[in-house]
Amino acid sequence: MIIFMWSGPRNLSTALMRSFENRNDSKVYDEPFYAYYLKRTRLNHPMKDEIIKTYPNSQNEIIKLIISMPKNKKIYYQKHMTHHIGKYTKLDWITKGYNCFLIRHPAKVINSYLKKNSIKNINDIGFKKQFEIFNKVKKKKLKFTVINADSILQNPNKTINKLCNILNIRFTKKMIFWPKGKRKTDGIWSKIWYKNVEQSNTFKKFKNEKIFVPKKYRKIYDESLEYYNEMNQYSI
Repeated sequence: MIIFMWSGPRNLSTALMRSFENRNDSKVYDEPFYAYYLKRTRLNHPMKDEIIKTYPNSQNEIIKLIISMPKNKKIYYQKHMTHHIGKYTKLDWITKGYNCFLIRHPAKVINSYLKKNSIKNINDIGFKKQFEIFNKVKKKKLKFTVINADSILQNPNKTINKLCNILNIRFTKKMIFWPKGKRKTDGIWSKIWYKNVEQSNTFKKFKNEKIFVPKKYRKIYDESLEYYNEMNQYSI
């Protein structure tokens, strides 16, 4: 089966990709549209030029890659960043797989993102586009699942097991514990963004903490919170 995991940045998405990659029957694809997104937007992200040169940046080529099941694997897990999907990006291919939405409270996303990059507008953290794709999936009456990152951190065994049951795939403890280190399947941007994941061998422990959102980002936070709350009603 093909799994489209829709997430914003700083959202446990790479750890969840580790979880699926550690299965013997899975292949993962890390952020298929990143190079295309950078080429179209010309945004000054770290390693921009290298990413564009290294990865497919033709939309049709990318779509062909993500809807084609790899040989000798039962699961094709794809980590999609919602903010990489622009108004120019086709989405008719979402019918070719099972759509999942990984959400995280926007205060935590904003706080984590600001440690690595600046936030210019709501599009940088993906909530608005994630909600648009969520509604598109609902409108097409496609099956979908919403997973809250905090639920994984609070009880990874229970939440990942529940997700596997929904996807009709066998749960394995390999999805909870994985070897530390880099992966060949990681994007080259891992040297900027994946330090914590590379040092991990499981999901980090949940911390129930209040996070302050700077006044400068309150408008972005308030709008993102509306989208988050709407989707969170469906979380498993």
